[in-house]
Amino acid sequence: MWIEILLLAELTRRPLHGYELRREIEAATGRSLSNDSLYPRLRRFVEADSVRRRTEKLPGVPTRHVYSITDAGREVLHDLLAEPPEDTTDNRKEFLARVLHFDLLTTGERLRILDAQDAVLERRREHVAGLAQARTGGWGRRVLDYGTARLNMDRVWLAQVRADVVAEAGPVDSTG
Repeated sequence: MWIEILLLAELTRRPLHGYELRREIEAATGRSLSNDSLYPRLRRFVEADSVRRRTEKLPGVPTRHVYSITDAGREVLHDLLAEPPEDTTDNRKEFLARVLHFDLLTTGERLRILDAQDAVLERRREHVAGLAQARTGGWGRRVLDYGTARLNMDRVWLAQVRADVVAEAGPVDSTG
């Protein structure tokens, strides 16, 4: 689902043809995106009226399709960003795709996503701690120690993001 988020989010910036869209996503993620990943998703978005496709003919250039997001596509993107399905909250790529587009969400939506990710990290930490009790040494213990350190680092980063979200929201008026 992270690819769908990135596709729709890129199209909120401006209409793009397929090659430009792929290049923008690759630049944002540092990962290559195959045409087999890109075009079937675009086709499904067009069929669902989330994306419009128009043909562009320029002299001396092969015909290409330019994609733009529709109002329905903006709603789909918002839903994908704001409400991660419960069974995918453990997906790091999806989480980072959501954070990458926090500018499209409200403070409350951002905080809910951060809360869900924090719960995922806590479950992982508990799991690793349980495994670590069974291993007192050796290479397995090194791997578990690394996993614990990485989880701790992720939680520190998550706390920093949360602080930024809260700071950006400004003071809450309690006189209401």
